[in-house]
Amino acid sequence: MPFPRRLAAGMKFLLLCAAFLETPAFAATTASPLAEDENHVHCDNCDAWNEPQAPFNIYGNTWYVGTAGLSAILVTGPKGHVLLDGALPQSAAQIQANIKALGFRIRDVKLILNSHEHFDHAGGIAALQRASGAVVAASAAGARVLRMGTAGSDDPQFDPKSPRHIPKVAKVREVGDGQTLRVGTIAITAHATPGHTPGATTWSWTSCEASQCRAVVYADSLNPVSSDGFRFSGGNGQPDISASFAASIATLAALPCDIVLSTHPGASQTMEKQATQTPTHNPFVDPSSCRSYAAVAAGKLKARLDDERKSQVGAAGH
Repeated sequence: MPFPRRLAAGMKFLLLCAAFLETPAFAATTASPLAEDENHVHCDNCDAWNEPQAPFNIYGNTWYVGTAGLSAILVTGPKGHVLLDGALPQSAAQIQANIKALGFRIRDVKLILNSHEHFDHAGGIAALQRASGAVVAASAAGARVLRMGTAGSDDPQFDPKSPRHIPKVAKVREVGDGQTLRVGTIAITAHATPGHTPGATTWSWTSCEASQCRAVVYADSLNPVSSDGFRFSGGNGQPDISASFAASIATLAALPCDIVLSTHPGASQTMEKQATQTPTHNPFVDPSSCRSYAAVAAGKLKARLDDERKSQVGAAGH
């Protein structure tokens, strides 16, 4: 069967099954309509990040449902779906609309996962949880921020003069490194990759088309950016997290990985790949993609640590 017809038939099957089946482990609570946005975030990049993006298939049961600048990934199954990330608070309505445009239902999302606890990836989760009734899961450090609604001083981007807040998530399940969560036949594994934030998590799963299955990795940000005064190499009362950050990069590089997706689509050329995707050619499939992503991150970390050492030497010279 040609790819478009096979994909359409698969979607119809998933929709019919999802209408009648539920996964007991992740049974939804009573769902409510998505509330009108009351937590709009303003930042230098927010408008561009939140530009509309039509949803599209990546591979098998893996779909892009995010905005033009912030990823949200939907993994679908006959017993319910998994959503990864919620982008900005004002992105939630667009993510829900994208899920609907693909023919899926928000109330069939049984599990929502978070990559890391910043406002541009976790901001929409509370609204999407209310709309779906889904279970929300994150690392222990990430879960604390989701519950509190703000990051602490251990976050490299924490700024006490202008802290960022997100809508609080009432209930969050804590997930450990290497733990696998399941919704029906969907199995998604958490990989702790701290550095960008203390709770940063990379997620992996398998998606299949006919008899061909691929290892998909949703790589969290490994970009060493911070507020003024923070040092990844420690000092000024801060711990040295450079080794753990490097270990996170090595973790990503070592994962089984045929397809890499990133929290900001530009970091893995998501839109460029989608633009050249055809029924006979899928540029998302690249067994070297995680290693390439990790190599870029390693270069950025090295450059940042070199800058910190130079600035320390310069300060000592004065």
